[in-house]
Amino acid sequence: MKCALLAGVLSLAAITPSMAATGNSGNPKILPPKSSAQGKTYSEWAAAWWQWALSIPADRNPLTDTTGQFGAEGQSGSMWFLAGTFGNSADRSYVIPQGKMMFLPVFNWIFGAGAFDCQPSVPGVPCDVPSLIATAAANTLAATVLDVSIDGAPVQNVRDYRAASPGPFSINYPDNSVTGLPAGNYFPNVGDGYWLILAPFEPGAHTIQVHVIAPVTSNGPIEFTVVWRITVQ
Repeated sequence: MKCALLAGVLSLAAITPSMAATGNSGNPKILPPKSSAQGKTYSEWAAAWWQWALSIPADRNPLTDTTGQFGAEGQSGSMWFLAGTFGNSADRSYVIPQGKMMFLPVFNWIFGAGAFDCQPSVPGVPCDVPSLIATAAANTLAATVLDVSIDGAPVQNVRDYRAASPGPFSINYPDNSVTGLPAGNYFPNVGDGYWLILAPFEPGAHTIQVHVIAPVTSNGPIEFTVVWRITVQ
């Protein structure tokens, strides 16, 4: 499984929309690429997102959810992970508590021991981390269209928000994993992709839309549109 999922460090304990605008002209709701939130950089949140997304059993996994009913699975703390897809389009509705920041996958990949690239998911094939990193980067850079809008306003310079995992990380698969792999710990894995950290939205209805085209990837041509219809309350 080669997954395409949508879907100086500034240390900040809490972010408000006005703070997020600093140094991020044109994207007032988004934290700048070199910033961090709640003690984690974009790269560290990227690894944490994968660990969250792949730790949830298939029967309630947000990645394959068609309506948004499982969007709250495994959520904790003040950062809310928005779920991507396995490269397909989706239109989901979420209710998110007021005050939550959000971590949004735009176009992202994982390669490694838990993604059918090397042992144990491919027995007898050693995991070569530099090769995994290079392949993840090549697939990420294959995107030719990266369009994101928030409440109808286009996000500027989406390519500036690329973040690779800070190093290899482990995945703990549950029973009935979304990949079909047996429960257990899988290491090493690496990730790469485009992500957005969103400052807390005001109460009410909001819409985020992502449209991606990547003509040449390890999974073949990819094109998808994902819509998140969010009610903050």
